[in-house]
Amino acid sequence: MEDLADGVSALDAAAASSEAQRPAEVAIVGGGYAGMTAAVALARRGVRVCVYEAARQLGGRARAVVRNGHKLDNGQHVLIGAYRETLALIAAVGTGPEALMRLPLQWTVTPDFSLRAARLPAPWHLAVGLLRAAGMSPAARAACLRFVAWARRKRFQLADDLPVAELLGRQGQHAAAIRYLWEPLCVATLNTPLAEASAQVFLNVLRDGLAAQRAASDLILPRVDLGALFPEPAAEYVRGRAGRVRLGATVTRIEPQRGGFCVHAAGDSFRHRCVIVATQPARVPDLLGHIGQLADDLAPIAALTYRPIVTVYLQYAASPARRAPMLGMSGGAAQWLFDRGAICGQEGLLAAVISARSRNGSSTHEDLARQVQDEIGALHPDLGRPQWHQVIEEKRATFACTPGMMRAGVRTRLPGLFSCGDYTEPEYPATIEAAVRSGLEGAHAAIQALSGT
Repeated sequence: MEDLADGVSALDAAAASSEAQRPAEVAIVGGGYAGMTAAVALARRGVRVCVYEAARQLGGRARAVVRNGHKLDNGQHVLIGAYRETLALIAAVGTGPEALMRLPLQWTVTPDFSLRAARLPAPWHLAVGLLRAAGMSPAARAACLRFVAWARRKRFQLADDLPVAELLGRQGQHAAAIRYLWEPLCVATLNTPLAEASAQVFLNVLRDGLAAQRAASDLILPRVDLGALFPEPAAEYVRGRAGRVRLGATVTRIEPQRGGFCVHAAGDSFRHRCVIVATQPARVPDLLGHIGQLADDLAPIAALTYRPIVTVYLQYAASPARRAPMLGMSGGAAQWLFDRGAICGQEGLLAAVISARSRNGSSTHEDLARQVQDEIGALHPDLGRPQWHQVIEEKRATFACTPGMMRAGVRTRLPGLFSCGDYTEPEYPATIEAAVRSGLEGAHAAIQALSGT
């Protein structure tokens, strides 16, 4: 009987080994939020996937890095309550609610402006919050309310897209409202200046965030690094369902073959029935440009232009005496200041974010750090000089979200080949929620392709 048991165990082990070696049905190129979303969604449906990530860590443009012995994010990201798909997915891979700091809408911009949503049902939470906002005249507050009411009547839809600055001018918005409310909101979400940003996408953000249910406008700050928040637990989720996640595996070429695709990566070739390309958009033409029938699919991607986001980390001996997890700054280089001690226990560490501004090309990171240090010193003179600083610049952090821009679709003209990323989400700017939505759509499209529907 023992011999028989040993033989059965050996057969089970051989079967498991054979299953592990069976090629994945879907290849996912890129381990950022879009790619890992698609991987999780497919794994939940029992589809075997293989993720190819060129870097040694997951997360793409929302990842953790180690600097000065500290784990930092490559950029300080903020979620909002309207990110329903992102929040559901984070929970699905086992990240607990303690990993997120959730704050009712508090919009404070130094030196003068403060808005706090009222504890009332929508839309009164925003209306009363605007009526009570400090730093604007009664006429400016009334104009804000009229603008939101007009947008509701129009169902947040424009007949023709136009720059946000032009829309705000037509709607009679006062200079204080633009400086302290509308411009910071546009810069934070679209990473594009008012004069160039898409008013339609801005209205979409307003519709789903400020003007939706009260909880949708909540500010949500990660208490853990961006890798630990989703990509790393997502990888464990996928591996636990017979999937593979290959780090340091650069894909150099994707070739269509009969019944599937050949993915060339890490000096080898792998066959898959479907491929989801979830890399940053700038890499997509290199991977797919040789496939003639994809010319129309690739045109919107090739036309994209990009905007940087700079995060300046400064380590002080102690955190500011006046604690504020998130504080807006006006009139200088930095637009938002985050107290990492208040958010995630990294005492004395501040993160200053600079979005949607083209700085002088001759300005070095050291120059920028000194400028931000001076701005923080004026705000918090008790801090003294920082012990160290680190400047992290994502030169292609987002696409420029401009009026009437073309958007690539998730589905391509080649059956079984899909592209995912925030740039394919038709309504949103380049945000984590847009990446997650596109990943879910890519997974759905791959499932349909596999089933022949």
